[in-house]
Amino acid sequence: MTPTNSAEQALDEALALVSRAPESGGAGGRRAASWSRARDTAVRAGQGVRPRTHRVPLADALGEVLAAPLDALSDLPSFDTSAMDGWAVAGPGPWSVRTGGSVLAGSERPDPLTDGEAVRIATGARIPADTTAVIRTEHCREAGSQLFADRPVLTGQDIRPRGQECRSGDLLLPTGSLVTPAVLGLAAAAGYDELTTRPRPLVEILVLGDELLTEGLPHEGLVRDALSPMLGPWIDRLGAEVIGTRRLGDDPEGAAALLEAVTTSTADVLVTTGGTASGPVDHVHPVLRKAGAELLVDGVAVRPGHPMLLARLGSATPDGNPVRHLVGLPGNPLAAVSGLLTLADPLLRALAGRRGRPRYTAPVQADVPGHPYDTRLVPVQLSDEHAVPLRYHGPAMLRGVAAADALAVVPPKGARSGQELEILDLPWAAGGCFT
Repeated sequence: MTPTNSAEQALDEALALVSRAPESGGAGGRRAASWSRARDTAVRAGQGVRPRTHRVPLADALGEVLAAPLDALSDLPSFDTSAMDGWAVAGPGPWSVRTGGSVLAGSERPDPLTDGEAVRIATGARIPADTTAVIRTEHCREAGSQLFADRPVLTGQDIRPRGQECRSGDLLLPTGSLVTPAVLGLAAAAGYDELTTRPRPLVEILVLGDELLTEGLPHEGLVRDALSPMLGPWIDRLGAEVIGTRRLGDDPEGAAALLEAVTTSTADVLVTTGGTASGPVDHVHPVLRKAGAELLVDGVAVRPGHPMLLARLGSATPDGNPVRHLVGLPGNPLAAVSGLLTLADPLLRALAGRRGRPRYTAPVQADVPGHPYDTRLVPVQLSDEHAVPLRYHGPAMLRGVAAADALAVVPPKGARSGQELEILDLPWAAGGCFT
């Protein structure tokens, strides 16, 4: 296939980029941001994007955020209903049992009761007019054509009155509430068929590297691509929608494809892996410069993962062109996890309109060595009382995080056993995309 003129131009530009000597420091000569400042920057970047909204059927709203208040469309319940299986009675007992069947849920309006009369009723059924109370089946007995109560009967007992849960027009949930399974149930009960929500952010993943195998055993300097199988499901758990995963080489054609993706992708966020440092085939910084991107975070004082970055790929314009972002993750697997939790998680949550995760601490069970100057993120398992550090926490290792519930935030110079450390829950250990 003959390349188009635009493809040839992109390739020429990429060749020019990779022929230049990379800038020293990998972070443009700037000092790396602190870990907490980098996370705050990612949140502000997501909050600065004008939100989109759409109206979707209930089944499609799960995991999204309400873009409009959920107001009650009617009283709930909309009529007096029975809270129990039993008998609807009028006046004091004993009561004469009405012949001709029971009052069932979903049936037409029942005839009113007369004083001293009882009729069998099912849970959820409409209460007959003039009913005094509902007596549970186990709290009464029939004797011939009469009903007797085995305990005192209180007016209104086991009747759910109209409007007990809400009145028409009441605010059920405010804008910004996450649509969980329970919210879907509430919306359905309130009479909604559709909800106005903020759509999931769209993410495209670009895995960079010539050394990656897609199948079989590692051999002859080649390693398995551990990031493609991991990143898509992980980002999905963060509440985003992955629209594609591509593998790009470290050659000029790969640099050209990266430049094309940075300038033309329809995703809200591009997530790249590898190529964020200053080696001879690390193309992310040169490509971002060529694309006119603004680096918001260029290196983070955290281990593993310090070469991570966050860039803004565009700015809002009167014609509605969207603001897009790129999260550059390091190529080592655990370092990429560090970048996900440091930059991608807060950015995607903010883009989706979600509230930040509650911050909490736990005492660490053992001494944890620290970096002299940088924050460390260490995989831990959580018990009822402690965060237990795990082995196998090198930048290229996934064995530790695969067994972990969370990562502990270890300050520079380390932590002593019993010291309280901030805990970052992994998305599957914290309720997945419903948190």
